[in-house]
Amino acid sequence: MSVSLYNTPQGIFLRPLGLKDSESLLALRLQNRDSHAVYEPRYEDSFFTLEKQQDYIRQRLRQAEEDRGYLFGIFLIEEERLIGYISISNLVRGVGQFADIGYMMDQQEQGRGHMTAALKLVIQYAFRALSLHRLQAGTLLHNERSQRVLKKCGFQPEGIARKLVQIQGTWQDHQMFGLLAEDNVWQT
Repeated sequence: MSVSLYNTPQGIFLRPLGLKDSESLLALRLQNRDSHAVYEPRYEDSFFTLEKQQDYIRQRLRQAEEDRGYLFGIFLIEEERLIGYISISNLVRGVGQFADIGYMMDQQEQGRGHMTAALKLVIQYAFRALSLHRLQAGTLLHNERSQRVLKKCGFQPEGIARKLVQIQGTWQDHQMFGLLAEDNVWQT
């Protein structure tokens, strides 16, 4: 998959992460390790190594080849610097035609509209290029910033998924959001 998605006014572009991005991904994860820990699973120290990031990218590339998920890096156009990533994962075909959305933004780039712009690009890709019917995302109950991003992109709150994911070793409730291809709000 060699697609690039641009939002020139916002100054970002998305493209699938490849092995050449392993060092940039590691640097991004290390720079944000402490600030993002409250939102992420508990990772072993070995996760924050170049080898593990290469393994992660290889796994995501296999998923893309198998149409099971896609991982896009979010880059600043001028610097071509990786500032985050966004994924379409757990893709279900057949009668479901849906997938989960997940994302992460460098703490120093937050609040500038980059994630909202990136999510809008991925939504269009998911509905138009992948012909999905539904996208869904979950946030920790206290992650109001992430919830605002989802709402700005047309996602609707759908309820609480009890103890959905282990975050820092504890099962955490998540506010679930959904967006349908037919909602039309994503096309603006």
